[in-house]
Amino acid sequence: MRINFDFSDLEAFLAVRDAGSFRLASDRLNLSQSAVTRRIQKLETALGSALFERTTRAVKPTLAAKRLQARAEAILEEVRETIQSMQDESVAFAHQRNAIVTVATIPTVIGSLLLPALHAFRNQGFNSRIRLMDLTANEVAESVAQGEADFGICSIPTLEPGTDFEALFEDAITLAAHPDHPLAQMERAHWKEIADETLILPARGTGNRLLIDEALAKVRRQLIWTFEVVRTTTALELAAERVGVALLPLSAAKSHAGKSLAFRPMTAPGITRQIGLLARIGEKNTEAVAAFKDALREVASR
Repeated sequence: MRINFDFSDLEAFLAVRDAGSFRLASDRLNLSQSAVTRRIQKLETALGSALFERTTRAVKPTLAAKRLQARAEAILEEVRETIQSMQDESVAFAHQRNAIVTVATIPTVIGSLLLPALHAFRNQGFNSRIRLMDLTANEVAESVAQGEADFGICSIPTLEPGTDFEALFEDAITLAAHPDHPLAQMERAHWKEIADETLILPARGTGNRLLIDEALAKVRRQLIWTFEVVRTTTALELAAERVGVALLPLSAAKSHAGKSLAFRPMTAPGITRQIGLLARIGEKNTEAVAAFKDALREVASR
């Protein structure tokens, strides 16, 4: 069955029913009297029943009108409650959205940079919820460019279009080994000394691997890897289990897995990467996002 009337027709009906007059109902609804009349006629046609007996002196509701009144009131009340509920949810969602800070980050800097900044952020009185997206450097850049994150923390040689990179500090590529390993007893490691080791390298295509390959190409040196992994956390676990020695950024030393390893600087050549904030050009920061970024800058400057 097709419904050929709407909520405004029911509102007009109730206004006429309560006022006992089309003129008074039109004043209440801020409509012309003819507009109210058309709405009542439309409702009567849809219901197949006359709703009012019109005389020169009064407008009297019919039996059909008396039966309709309670139902019309219930329908409109339900509509009002639904609208109010939806509006309340929209307000709550907007507040929730504004209160959430989404950060895309490479995992290696969580312990050394992000966590100290988070504590400082909290100490400033910010109670925003933090959504962390731990990703590879390329994925961080993509998530920021696509608007999935408010900003990113990463090291990447090339930027996504429409993004801007703000350098915070330099992070050296180091040798990570179990403390019992002979190389861990040295103050620093040379590339020739690790040539025969069981090497754990970042996967080809990752930012760290690109830095390593470019630096070694300049000195015409080549490394033969035994294990190739995408995530630094995996390399840390392998090195901690004495599977091999890994080439990892120094910032990984402050991660939970990194605390059990010895990190030694590499020389001839030394390799560093820049860690920084990645954001969309022209993006306006919320107060919470701006404060979190400032906390990161403060930690990086120490």
